[in-house]
Amino acid sequence: MSLAKRPFLKMNGAGNAIVVLDLRDSDHIVSAAEARAIAKAPDSHFDQLMVLHRPQSAHTNAFMRIYNTDGSASSACGNGTRCVAWAMLQGAPADELQLETDAGLLACHRDGEFTFTVDMGEPRFDWQDIPLSRPVASPDAVDFHFGSAEAPLLTTPSVVSMGNPHVIFFVENVAAWDVPGIGPKIEHDPLFPHRVNVSFAEVIAKDAMNLRVWERGAGETLACGSGACAAAVAAARRSLTGRDVRIALPGGELRIQWRKSDNHVLMTGPVELEHAGQFDPAIFETA
Repeated sequence: MSLAKRPFLKMNGAGNAIVVLDLRDSDHIVSAAEARAIAKAPDSHFDQLMVLHRPQSAHTNAFMRIYNTDGSASSACGNGTRCVAWAMLQGAPADELQLETDAGLLACHRDGEFTFTVDMGEPRFDWQDIPLSRPVASPDAVDFHFGSAEAPLLTTPSVVSMGNPHVIFFVENVAAWDVPGIGPKIEHDPLFPHRVNVSFAEVIAKDAMNLRVWERGAGETLACGSGACAAAVAAARRSLTGRDVRIALPGGELRIQWRKSDNHVLMTGPVELEHAGQFDPAIFETA
């Protein structure tokens, strides 16, 4: 099957550029080359491409594959999941949705016309689950630094998996940091065998943070849902915040709640439809 002239939705979640592609009527699996071609086209450029397939398990609504700009796979994208929920629940009487991913099930709830909550599941802290290339004494203060050993620019981050790997550095004034310069170097550090999403977090109150994220395979984005979840969890574990925080990203604000009752992380935020389109066949000619 060709993706030429296939319809898509261009959306954003708190500024995170998302393309939603519904392939539930097809057996086609998007290749890395096709994903890169879609990302290069101006009207379908994305930070994450959310591709829907027929459900693989009972009582779920779809199986979802997620691609980064460079064509690599991602196991989680909270902002994109909210966009998918909006697309699938349009005109539906239900307000709930169950989506399957490589990282497990994601439950979604419609709170308002353009506001959704995603249950991102439980954070994971074991070095093999994140994964890291070696054991660490504590996921809350990893023996890692960036810059010179004598005067490192960044040191002692937290690490956590939210279905994908995250490293979080707590800093002052996130606006002052060279995220595009530093992010790719840490993303590809040998400590992170699957690469890593790099967060720069500034705690401004017990219930508020500022955040910038360098996403593996995509670069710095206006928002990163799983990054916000990881930063909230890391801050709470370090007693820098409580378990219910507002996180301001360059593209908008997310509310993150880390529930004590079941250890699940809930992310609430906005979505926006930018336009509906069809893929130009020409973009796939060299894919």
